[in-house]
Amino acid sequence: MLEPAEWASAGIPLLRSPREVVSGLHSRHRPTPATAVVAVLDHEERLTASASFARRATVAADGWEFRNALLGQLRRVIPHDLRRRTPVRTAVLLYCRDGDERWTEEDGAWMWGLRDACTLHGLRCGAYITLTRGGWQVLGEGRGGRRPSSLSEPALLADAVAEHRTAPTRSGGGAVEALRRTAAR
Repeated sequence: MLEPAEWASAGIPLLRSPREVVSGLHSRHRPTPATAVVAVLDHEERLTASASFARRATVAADGWEFRNALLGQLRRVIPHDLRRRTPVRTAVLLYCRDGDERWTEEDGAWMWGLRDACTLHGLRCGAYITLTRGGWQVLGEGRGGRRPSSLSEPALLADAVAEHRTAPTRSGGGAVEALRRTAAR
């Protein structure tokens, strides 16, 4: 497990545009709580490969288990870079979870797992991003945002439909107008 101070002092490269990375991964994988999305970015932060998988509920927050799961996904989607002198590509991890945006021991285990999986696959270790109901946050950097969040689009649509059923419509736009009001919150 890594503590936030260890992660911040590890020299993890900052993302130039974390909002774009998070939005892109969210739109591609639509993660729900207990889903990890590992992505490989090229030197210009373009997405090269990505995979998402659900965290097994039976596994405790163990960095070794997380490392093995991440390494398995990386091996499945992209060849290793172990023959390069220095890493060219960067792996980032987006983890969607319940709770608030504060660091947890589970986050520390994911951070350790990401760092070790990157070393074993010949990649540079990149950002660790949490996605909660309150939005997203790049741990160790203090950057984050409210959208996207761990609320899935079906949940937003269900909220909008429920709001439409209970709220009188002034514009006659119906569910579409309710969805716009919900998304604007």
